[in-house]
Amino acid sequence: MRIRASPQDLCFDHGGGVTRSRRSRRQPGPRRSRGISKLFVLVVLLALAGAAFWAYQRYTGFADAPMAGIEQGETLVVEPGDSLAKVVGRLRASGVDVGHRVEWQSLARELGAANKLQVGEYKLEPGMSPRDVLKALRDGKVISRGFMIVPGWTMRDLRAALARNTALQHETGDMTDAALMAKLGHAGQHPEGRFLPETYQFVRGDSDLDVLRRAHEAMARALDEAWEARAKDTVLKSPDEALILASIVEKETGVADERPQIAGVFARRLKLGMRLETDPTVIYGMGSAYAGNIRKADLQAVTPYNTYKITGLPPTPIAMPGIDALRAATNPAGGDALYFMAVGDGSGRHVFSRNYAEHQAAWRAYMARYRAKNRTQ
Repeated sequence: MRIRASPQDLCFDHGGGVTRSRRSRRQPGPRRSRGISKLFVLVVLLALAGAAFWAYQRYTGFADAPMAGIEQGETLVVEPGDSLAKVVGRLRASGVDVGHRVEWQSLARELGAANKLQVGEYKLEPGMSPRDVLKALRDGKVISRGFMIVPGWTMRDLRAALARNTALQHETGDMTDAALMAKLGHAGQHPEGRFLPETYQFVRGDSDLDVLRRAHEAMARALDEAWEARAKDTVLKSPDEALILASIVEKETGVADERPQIAGVFARRLKLGMRLETDPTVIYGMGSAYAGNIRKADLQAVTPYNTYKITGLPPTPIAMPGIDALRAATNPAGGDALYFMAVGDGSGRHVFSRNYAEHQAAWRAYMARYRAKNRTQ
C-alpha cells in the first residue's frame, strides 16, 4: 500500500532527497492540555474554598448558636475522669440539642478546653451556646452554694442544719461530737462555741466536714484577734473564758449595740464575785428537758451551767457567738450597772440597773406593761 504525501508535506534537502516537512512534525496537543489542567486546578481550588467557607460558617454557627432544649434551673455535672465526649453525651441525654461531636472537639481545641474540663456542677441557662458551656467548664465556673451558721446556734442546732442540707455530702452523720472533733484534729475539745457564725460557700462534692473545718478555723482566728485586742483590765483569764462569756452575751441579746453593755454587767459581776444569774446558761444545762419555760425547780437545781447556783463562768460555751459578741466580751462597756432585764415592748432591748432596788423597780414596770398588754388582747 502506498502512502501519498502532498507537496506541502514534502521538502528537498540539499542532497536532493525528500524529507517530511517540519510542519508535519509539530504536536498540536500540549498547549491545549496545559490550559485544561490550569482550569481544572482553578475549579478544584474554588470548590475547596467554597467547602472551607461553608464549613467555617457551619462551625461558627454551631459554636455561638443558642442550644435548644436547655430549661431554666438545669445544671451540668462533670465528674472526676469525665471526657468531653461523656460530658456532651450527658447534655444530649438531658434533652439538649448538642450537634456533632467533631464540632465540640474542634471548639474545645480552639478554646484550650480539650483536656482542662474542671470537675463540679455548672449552671445551664436558656440561650447558652456551646462556646459558653466550654468556657465555663474550662474556667471552672462552678455553682457555689452557701451554708449559714446562725449566731446563737448550739452544736445540736448546727448538726441538725447540716443534716438537712441535701447539697452537701454527709460524713459526720454517725459521728459523736467527740469523734467529730477528733476528725477535725481537735480531740478532747468541747465543740460548743467553736464554729464561727457566718455564711460559708461550698461547691458540689464538698462535705459537712469541709464546712465544719472551715468554720472551726474561722472561729480560731476570730477568737485570737479578739483576745489580742482585749481590754488591759479584763477579768477574763484566757481566750476560752472569752469564748464562754461571748456565748452568754450572744444568747442574752440580739441587739448589737447592747452587747458591750451586757458584757460589762457580767464583767463587773465576775470582778465582784457575784453570780451571773443568767437564764440562757440554765436552759443550756437543761438540754432536751427544756420545754420553753424555766421552773423554780430548774433554778434551784445544782448543775455546772446553773449560774444562779455556781459562781463564775460555766465550764463551756453555751452557743456559737458571732464576732460582735467576741469583741464585746473582750472589750466590755464601762459603767456601774449590775443588773438588766427585758423592756418587754417587743424591741428586744433591755433596761440596766445599778442596784437591786432599781432592778426591782424595772421588774414591776415590766409586769405592769405585760398585764396591760394582756388586758387589751
